[in-house]
Amino acid sequence: MRVPLSWLLEFAALEPAGGQPGIGLSEAGLSGAVAAEVGRRLTAAGLEVESVEQVGHDISGVVVGQVRHIEELSGFRKPIRYCRVAAGGGSERQVICGAVNFSVGDLVPLALPGATLPGGVSIGARQAYGRTSEGMICSAAELAIGDDHDGILVLPADAPVGADFAGYAGLRDHVLDIAVTPDKGYALSIRGVARELAIAFGTDFTDPADLGLPGDVETVSADVYPASIEDASACDRFVLREVRGLDGTRPAPLLIRVRLARAGMRSVSLAVDVTNYLMLELGQPLHAFDRARLSGPVVVRRARPGERLETLDHVIRELDPDDILITDSSGPISLAGTMGGPAAGTWSSRRRISPPREPRG
Repeated sequence: MRVPLSWLLEFAALEPAGGQPGIGLSEAGLSGAVAAEVGRRLTAAGLEVESVEQVGHDISGVVVGQVRHIEELSGFRKPIRYCRVAAGGGSERQVICGAVNFSVGDLVPLALPGATLPGGVSIGARQAYGRTSEGMICSAAELAIGDDHDGILVLPADAPVGADFAGYAGLRDHVLDIAVTPDKGYALSIRGVARELAIAFGTDFTDPADLGLPGDVETVSADVYPASIEDASACDRFVLREVRGLDGTRPAPLLIRVRLARAGMRSVSLAVDVTNYLMLELGQPLHAFDRARLSGPVVVRRARPGERLETLDHVIRELDPDDILITDSSGPISLAGTMGGPAAGTWSSRRRISPPREPRG
């Protein structure tokens, strides 16, 4: 389990209540000494912290830029754009870019000459395509917060032009790699580890599962989608919650994508990213279905002899009677708690390990 320290600190205070002396947090509470002490105390509490990795601290010279003008260069085998990008403080840079997923006015990460990217990659001014490029507009992969090499990372409209991008996006962090033993399944979640951390420091714990819904969420009792459990020995509780007005074409918020990357998961889409984020935070695997593509009632049951399911990785899987499925009238649409299938527009958060249970006592 890869656990970003910044995420833990949302739910576990490291300074004792009442302003008593603590361990001395640095700005944002993320100094190497703090991270090492967190790892030591969690290990003393019985969690196997195998390593504490510093991430994002090697990034420098990357700012929030705004695209002011795009010149499409012709005569090349692939699209080439010559962009004028505002870098803050009234300065602008001319940058060559081969991506086409951004427009004039968009905010983007801009690596200035002299910048350093993850892995020690240095950025300088260079001559290419008959122009001078004064830096680089970055993709998520180049910033080590995703695996998308094809497009530029387009930032929210309220990103401050000229701001240090690593600070704005929360890239500087420490990640604890915890080997979760079978008797501590609760540590497969930020919630579980944060609770142990609060106990270890004798400080306050805020339970993310007890925060409730925002005040502007409407509770609708009508038009509830039918669902049932066929085999209670396989699943004793199944809950559906409907979300309307979701624009599945929009990306997940940058904070979610960064934390997923730090936790070792790739960003896929808004629906997938949200379910994965909640799974990591609460320890509860989730599936997201497109209601318009469901056929008949949703039923949770065990697999029947001869059933198969094509999962989201496009592998057709022969199912075992011990497999727990989520189905509709068309048959299996998801391997419960593991991976969804494309037939019903299924998105899933998934684990290789069974869902954790809260410790007793």
